[in-house]
Amino acid sequence: MPIRPAHADDAKAIAAIYNPYILNTTISFEEEPVTDAAMAQRIADVQAAGLPWLVAEQDGKVMGYAYATKWRVRHAYRFSVESSVYLAPEAARQGVGSALYGALLAQLAERGCHLVIGGIALPNDASVALHEKMGYQQVAQFREVGFKFGRWLDVGYWQKTLGHSTDTTA
Repeated sequence: MPIRPAHADDAKAIAAIYNPYILNTTISFEEEPVTDAAMAQRIADVQAAGLPWLVAEQDGKVMGYAYATKWRVRHAYRFSVESSVYLAPEAARQGVGSALYGALLAQLAERGCHLVIGGIALPNDASVALHEKMGYQQVAQFREVGFKFGRWLDVGYWQKTLGHSTDTTA
C-alpha cells in the first residue's frame, strides 16, 4: 500500500475518515466535525513545523493517515513529538496502521526526534495493541481527564524512544 506525504487535496478524504471518530466515539476528544478547509490548514501547519503528515492509499483512495505534532511549545521539548494515526473502517486490521506508523517513525528518526508520545483515550484495545506492537510502552494514565457523551474518560500515554539526537541546536 503506497504511503506518501499528505497534501491539501487529501483534506476532504482525511476529514471523512476523522469525523466519524469525533461524532461516534470517544477516541477523539473533539466534539464538532472538522471542515475540509480546517483539515487542510492542520495538514499545512504540521508540515510547516517540519513534521510529517502521511497518508496510505489503496487504488487511489486514502485509507488512513498518521502525523506528528510538537509535544509542547517550550524549547526544551523540541526533540519530543506526539503521534496520531486514524484509519478508514475498511482498513482496520489490514496492517495499514502498522505501515503508516512504521513510515512515520522512520521519518521522525531521520528528522532527529528523540521521543514519540501516543495519547490514547481509554478504553481502546486496538490502539493500545498497535502502539505496543510498534514498540511504545505505557508510562502514564490520567483518570477522568476528558468528558464526552455524558461520561468521564481516561487517557493513557505511551512513549517510544527513537534515539539520541546529537544536534542540540535544533
